[in-house]
Parts: sequence; structure tokens; C-alpha cells
Amino acid sequence: MPPLDVPALVLRNTHLSPDYNVLHFEAPAIAAASLPGQFVMIRTAAGTDPLLRRPFSVFEIIRDTAGSPAGISVLCKRIGPGTARLYDAAAGDRLSVLGPLGRPFSLVSPPAEAWMVAGGVGLAPFAALTEALQGTGARARLFYGGRTRADLFYLDWFASRGVTLDLATEDGSLGAHGRVTEPLDDALRARAPGLAVTLYACGPEPMLKAVAGLARTHGCPSQLSTERVMGCGLGGCYSCVVRVRDAGGTPRFVRSCLNGPVFNGDDLVWE
Repeated sequence: MPPLDVPALVLRNTHLSPDYNVLHFEAPAIAAASLPGQFVMIRTAAGTDPLLRRPFSVFEIIRDTAGSPAGISVLCKRIGPGTARLYDAAAGDRLSVLGPLGRPFSLVSPPAEAWMVAGGVGLAPFAALTEALQGTGARARLFYGGRTRADLFYLDWFASRGVTLDLATEDGSLGAHGRVTEPLDDALRARAPGLAVTLYACGPEPMLKAVAGLARTHGCPSQLSTERVMGCGLGGCYSCVVRVRDAGGTPRFVRSCLNGPVFNGDDLVWE
């Protein structure tokens, strides 16, 4: 179905830190249509300043007391004027939300396991993915890294849903000391013989490249959610191109907002 553009009511704004927040929107039609890995484009203010919307992964599907989709949340990091406005948004505000957009993740089924790899704000698609995986019964594991412990959020949320947590910080303040791909490599080497694992990753491009390499080394499929600047989210501006290999192995450019943001790791060209 085509994406919907709705004046979504802000239900609440949860500040996680001086830079991170989670915005909860009343948007039942978008929530009902959203799949894990898809995104929305949010107009951060009325008028034309700023002119362009900002892209955000669908973080959570909010449900009413009957269990029906009632809204969505997005995980934001305050970086510039647009995201600063989202950080300051108040319950009762209305913001234009366009979505759902893009290609979602494909879900695994037991006995295969889903190992999610998140770097910083790359956690964004994995709450929705976790809840979808609960529906398949597949076991989930989250490898989550940041610069310091102050950059890691929602740990209790994931743990309460049975997700195994493997944490890493660059300063060693929580979990392993170093990059999140290091405990991932260790876990792949130590996994039980015959255990099928699919890697799902979102974060900085160097991390995605490393995850794709580990997937190839250890014989695992990978699904990578790329982070690209998106001007429109609809394929019209060509601001989000990524390089991929076609079926014959020839590199070509495609628009992340239409062909992604989720790609098979083996299809992406990094050089």
C-alpha cells in the first residue's frame, strides 16, 4: 500500500539523556502497516524551516489495551536544528509523519536465531524486530555498542523480552572494552555446531562493513540497515544512493529509500 501522511499527535516525549529521546505518536494506520526495518519521514515543524523531513526507523509499535496497533515511536538523537525540535517536542503537539517507507527485514524462524548488532542510535529498528521475532518464536540476541555506558539504552526492555544482551563500550565503562564487532566475532566462533544464525545490523557504515565481513567469514546471512541522508524518502531526490551488486555481480547504484534501507550484506559494495 502507498505510504500515509498523517498529522500525528505526540503522546509523550521520553528523554533518555541530554541528546537522546523517544517520541511516541498516535498513528494507528501507520502502525498497522509498519514492518520491522521500515522508516518514517517526520516534518519537524510547520512551514518550510527546516524544508526537509527527517528519516527515522520505526522503533516500537504501540498497542492499545486490546492489542491493536495504535501508534509508533521513534528513537532520536539531537544533532541539528531539526532533531533539536524533536527533542523539545511536547505531548499534544502534532507533527506530519509519512510512512511506512522502505524495505523491511525478513524474519527467521526456529531453530535459526536472530543476532542483532546495533551501534549507538542504530538500536532504532530492533525494538520492532524483537517483538516480531517473538511471534515466530525465534531466539534473539543483541550485540549493542556505544562510546560509553551513557550511550546504551532500553537494556531492561530487551532483557524483559528474553533477548540475550552482549554489550560493548569503547571506554570499557559497560560490557566488553572495544567495538561491538569484537564480542560478535567471539560469539560466532563459539556458537554450537549446526546453529543457524542470521545477523541483523544497523549503525555506522564501518560497523556494517565489519558485520558483513564477519557474516561471510562465519557463513551467516546478514541483513544490514543502512544509514543514509534522505531528502524525501520517496526516491525523487537521489540523495540516498548506495552501491550494490546486481544478480550478475555488476556494481550499480540504487536508492536506499526504495531498495532498502535493508540490504543483504553480500549485495553491498563497500569499496
